[in-house]
Amino acid sequence: MASDKTAELAINTIRTLSIDAVQQAKSGHPGTPMALAPLVYTLWNRVLRFDPQDPIWPNRDRFVLSNGHASMLLWSILHLTKTQAVNADYETLGQPAVSLDDIRRFRQLDSRAPGHPEYHWTSGVETTTGPLGQGIATSVGMAIAQKWLANRYNRPGFDIFDYNIYTVCGDGCLMEGIGSEAASLAGHLGLDNLCWIYDNNHITIEGNTRITFTEDVETRFLAYGWNVLRVGDANDIERIQDALEMFHKTPERPTMIVLDSHIGYGSPHKHDSAAAHGEPLGEEEVKLCKRFYGWPEDAKFLVPDGVYEHFASGIGMRGAEARKQWNDLFAAYAVQYPDLAHEIELIEKRELPDGWDRNLPVFPADAKGMAGRDASGQVLNVLAQNVPWFFGGAADLGPSTRTFLKFEGSGDFQPGSWGGRNLHFGIRENAMAAVINGLSLSKLRVYGATFFIFSDYARPAIRLSALMELPTIFIFTHDAMGDGEDGPTHQPVEQLASLRAIPGLITLRPGDANEVVEAYRYIMQLRHMPAVLALSRQALPTLDRTKYASAAGVARGAYVLGDAPGGDPDVILMATGSELILAVEAHEQLAVDGIRSRVVSMPSWEIFEQQPKEYRDSVLPPLVTARVAIEQASTFGWDRYVGPAGCVIGMKTFGASAPLKELQRKFGFEPENVVAAVHEVLAGQLATAVC
Repeated sequence: MASDKTAELAINTIRTLSIDAVQQAKSGHPGTPMALAPLVYTLWNRVLRFDPQDPIWPNRDRFVLSNGHASMLLWSILHLTKTQAVNADYETLGQPAVSLDDIRRFRQLDSRAPGHPEYHWTSGVETTTGPLGQGIATSVGMAIAQKWLANRYNRPGFDIFDYNIYTVCGDGCLMEGIGSEAASLAGHLGLDNLCWIYDNNHITIEGNTRITFTEDVETRFLAYGWNVLRVGDANDIERIQDALEMFHKTPERPTMIVLDSHIGYGSPHKHDSAAAHGEPLGEEEVKLCKRFYGWPEDAKFLVPDGVYEHFASGIGMRGAEARKQWNDLFAAYAVQYPDLAHEIELIEKRELPDGWDRNLPVFPADAKGMAGRDASGQVLNVLAQNVPWFFGGAADLGPSTRTFLKFEGSGDFQPGSWGGRNLHFGIRENAMAAVINGLSLSKLRVYGATFFIFSDYARPAIRLSALMELPTIFIFTHDAMGDGEDGPTHQPVEQLASLRAIPGLITLRPGDANEVVEAYRYIMQLRHMPAVLALSRQALPTLDRTKYASAAGVARGAYVLGDAPGGDPDVILMATGSELILAVEAHEQLAVDGIRSRVVSMPSWEIFEQQPKEYRDSVLPPLVTARVAIEQASTFGWDRYVGPAGCVIGMKTFGASAPLKELQRKFGFEPENVVAAVHEVLAGQLATAVC
């Protein structure tokens, strides 16, 4: 134990608050907070550059609790440091982020102390964690962001961005594949502003880690290119502080601190099964623990005299002084570098600079057309020049996804070249998506790209992006059967439906080059929602917008592209992406046949559903029940738009390996098939062979 009695009192306060909260909630994980209380105390009260009075100060150090089931560690420290709540307008509210009442209601509805850390819900939480491995991977994005920000904005005598990222993780985070991906990338980049602290407690849900996890973690991280340190006693706060200081002194490598601990460390039963398996200790064990700590056995949620003051004289005083110095520095910086200071202010508010959409291309009508990915590449290169903090990269597929930025000065983000605008993630889709989240949490505007089929690898982080309400951008190309010969392993079928199922995520599948432009115009203005772009590999005809409606309709999710003269259609054709041209061609053929049809382009269901009912009904009149939808994907979900009298031309199986035209013929994606489906719908005879 620490010799400093006040420090010991503060540490045991963290422990007992955690024990009491879990016991009262009748659920949760008491063991890890008990074991890691000395670490969190040392890091926060002695090392972390963080001002509890302003928890969103731009140059604060970041703390990520990747093993988020130990959330009571975070709720305890946020409460004891009196970290203040901040609203969505970046205003400090004059009330605690986590009150003692919140802790009493741990894991209960509307408590600011939920079961796992949730970004946006509780001030002081830097990222949502819980799915193991996501936190450590996200912290790599935060470290990349600091390097990029420092490169662009720091000037001699003005270290505007020089913060560090501290991440606590456990065995589960290191077992998850995303942890390996992220650690490998961080080691390659030499992110010496990143410190992971590994709670080496040898316990998972099923028991001792010897049944599944016997690798040499230290050697593994040395192989990744990390600096590896070890602290043999999780209660030794002096050695913990020494290790953290060694991290500060180690250049060109991230640091891993292996912290040997025991679940429930400091309790009379060091391997208590309840503490190990995420259950309350039980009343008798709680009393035994408190007796061991010299705590009043019957006291609940006790914060002894002097503990708040101890944190106020530690992190409170140190953080306030660091923030004041930074504010003074930034004020002088704004005088000397007003344009750069203005950029920083825009970044922090998630705002765009004036003229952010100037010079966006307008593509002329062209029957041969352009691939969605090619149009996207042109748009990205314009936007990135207009918005200096907009950039991204791909999971080893930059040439295929057309996401390379090629203008002068764009460069590659590499060790020692921290200003590069092209990120190279390697073949690490899962980590890429989490890193993108970390960059977005740092207020940069970023994108990550791969083939649409591999969105499955990125999905967990995409879900978290939606949960955190981040304006991330995920660019997925090869969106259907356009890469034909590669076969069903590379042809997405169910991915559109699965992404549309994620609440708070905008999915867009534009149908020609101008719809791609308008999709980006919409996405760039999002501040609290992520977006997915599904883009074609093959060329799509660029529609004649003097004949058909403006692509600006993308901003409403769905719009009437072409209509029968005077409106009042007999049948509605709906399509997205590469199938939009099939709807147009069928529309023209139906006109020859004397059938009045309407073509509705539906690039985004989510945006369309946000529109007023009057608009939605004007696009899809309820009285027109004859409807045909066309999409090279699972038909799941289309029934809401086609209704019981309509049909969907889509995929009911996986694809096949063949040239694209043969695949289109085999699976019915040809204009004649659409026309035949319309005739059958109008006749009220739905043929399953067609639909």
